[in-house]
Amino acid sequence: MSQPVPDVGPPVPADHPSAEVTGGDVVTTAEAADVDPDVPRFRLAYVPGATPGKWASVWRERLPDVHLELVQVESAVVASALEAGEADAAIGRLPVNKDVFSAIPLYEEASVVCFSRDHVLAALDEDETVSSADIAEETVWVPADDVLFAVVQVPGIPPADPDGNPLDPLPTTADVVATVAANVGLAVLPLSLARLHRRKDVTYRPLVDGPTAPVGLVWPTDRTTDLVEELIGIVRGRTVNSSRGRGGPSAARPAEDGGTTAATGKAARNGKSTSGATGGARARSGAGRGGAKASGAKGTGAKGGARGGVQRGKGARPASKGKKKGKGR
Repeated sequence: MSQPVPDVGPPVPADHPSAEVTGGDVVTTAEAADVDPDVPRFRLAYVPGATPGKWASVWRERLPDVHLELVQVESAVVASALEAGEADAAIGRLPVNKDVFSAIPLYEEASVVCFSRDHVLAALDEDETVSSADIAEETVWVPADDVLFAVVQVPGIPPADPDGNPLDPLPTTADVVATVAANVGLAVLPLSLARLHRRKDVTYRPLVDGPTAPVGLVWPTDRTTDLVEELIGIVRGRTVNSSRGRGGPSAARPAEDGGTTAATGKAARNGKSTSGATGGARARSGAGRGGAKASGAKGTGAKGGARGGVQRGKGARPASKGKKKGKGR
């Protein structure tokens, strides 16, 4: 079998073409209208075949106070939806207009050849592949919503009527798959779309020399907000502490007093000790106690060293007093 699309979570249910993730639940947009309008929200568009479920779950964990609304849109309208403000960002097909949009590549989908289970290619084992040469004499349908062949030559023969006149492209990928199911030609699709439009009477095999379909996170460059930065961190797999968005550095305060972490600094401010404290934490523990320990090590000799860490600390105090009486110099 072909290499699977990276598993980024289950798709939104088919009966929820537009949904919002909130508090662990997925609700329809109509139900989301009842949510407090003052609550911040972020709209993420995604194209057919993309599965943003895992990223949505991470968003819910890190930003429970910001509702994430998932909106499925066709690949051809991603740019217009973003420009019109109908979405804040999108998981869409690349490339995009770099003068208007920023994009982060996420993965590239392999292409597969779809055909009827009655086609001769169906005799191939599931782990076998197909090349462009294998389908050079076959009719290959390309839908009007194609995302593979904008700048790449289509393998095979273009569809034509009995008189040899070229036929217009079928409107959608679903139309093409239905035509292929009738054993009238083949189709070359990204793997995710072949899966999305899976039918019992249609199967597919990897096209080894076929084009790929890159997918990326896209957003308007002039609207790179804090929430967009948070989403960038999520899709890139940053941890909450390394994220540049609201869920990251805002929760981790800058290092204090010569390199103390936020957690260590907080413990020091509360008067608690930490075994790994360094830098500022040691400074806050008091130069006097540090000096007393050092003096104790010299004043108690082997006896202090044999008593262990805590006992050396107690033994340090008499040595410190001895210094005050002038015995240590």
